[in-house]
Amino acid sequence: MRRTLTAFLTSMLIWLNFLTVYTSRAQSISDDAQTADLQRKTQNPVSDLISLPFQNNTNFDFGPDNEEQNILNIQPVLPVRLNQEWNLISRTIVPLIQTPELIQGKGDMFGPGDIFQSIFLSPAQSGSLIWGISPAFQFPTATDDILGQDKWCAGPAAFMLNMKWHMVFGVLANNVWSFASADNTDKPWVNQMLLQPFFNYNFPKGWYLTSSPIIAANWKEDHNERWVVPVGGGGGKIFKIGRQ
Repeated sequence: MRRTLTAFLTSMLIWLNFLTVYTSRAQSISDDAQTADLQRKTQNPVSDLISLPFQNNTNFDFGPDNEEQNILNIQPVLPVRLNQEWNLISRTIVPLIQTPELIQGKGDMFGPGDIFQSIFLSPAQSGSLIWGISPAFQFPTATDDILGQDKWCAGPAAFMLNMKWHMVFGVLANNVWSFASADNTDKPWVNQMLLQPFFNYNFPKGWYLTSSPIIAANWKEDHNERWVVPVGGGGGKIFKIGRQ
């Protein structure tokens, strides 16, 4: 009887230990899957996730004295589910600009630049290939003429991205033309394109490598001064704070 009871208790302990290990492993797999899903959503610039990304760009050899210009882009993304087939995604870019002295006597400048707004229409159900189209608007909200273009602008915008294996890659593009001046200034009329390719490679445990340069083309400039093509990259990690 004692031997039978001992065998029974031993088998129960082995079973409970197996359940504990299996539950822990299942929880680990579930956490990893949630992290991977969150990685992809945060790397999608127009995902159905309310987010507040920040992107900081530093331009070297800027201005007459070859100093540094710094632009912090605050980019809130607000998705709205229209129905089972379509999403509407608001994407705003609010630039905070610090620029060295460009006009003698004015000194360094800091303040908000021109706000850029797009509202993408995108399929709610899609596979690895995701796309969207939008009107694009640029508002003359800069606090100084040096920080903005002083023009009301509009044009088309579009994006396309692909999620394949451990990678998220794609491109955001827009072209805007000015149609009115804000203060009747003599600033030139606007015809410009912004092209933002992005590439992310994801590793386990939330780590990733990323590159997302903002390429600009000013069609009003001469051919040899038309393009601005930055090069750069970085890395990061997705992690939770508490339950978030």
